[in-house]
Amino acid sequence: QVKLSESGGTLVHIGDSTRLSCVLSGGTIRDFAMGWFRQSPGKEREFVARITESGGSRHYGDSVKGRFTISRDNAKDTVYLEMNNLKTEDTADYYCVADPKKSFVFRESPAQYPYWGQGTRVTVSS
Repeated sequence: QVKLSESGGTLVHIGDSTRLSCVLSGGTIRDFAMGWFRQSPGKEREFVARITESGGSRHYGDSVKGRFTISRDNAKDTVYLEMNNLKTEDTADYYCVADPKKSFVFRESPAQYPYWGQGTRVTVSS
């Protein structure tokens, strides 16, 4: 059974950088496109980023484009989210996701991702 385990949640300040990691177990990460969603209190889950199985294509939500970078290391079954120039509105629980439709690039609906991690919290303080 595929399991996703996030780490790296932290408290940072405006303008800081941090990196989240997600390890896939119970399967092979090469079989999946990987991504990140986030959810703030009282808001719907928001698409953050997606990367295809080879890492050749990446897609970002408009609110993080130019500040966040998704990457993957298939040898380590790990996907990363590098977050730069953080803003208070980036405060959220961040969820790692996996999609067996691994070559598709533009998939932003939570319903398109059958596998989810438990989430890791990033708080950006002013």
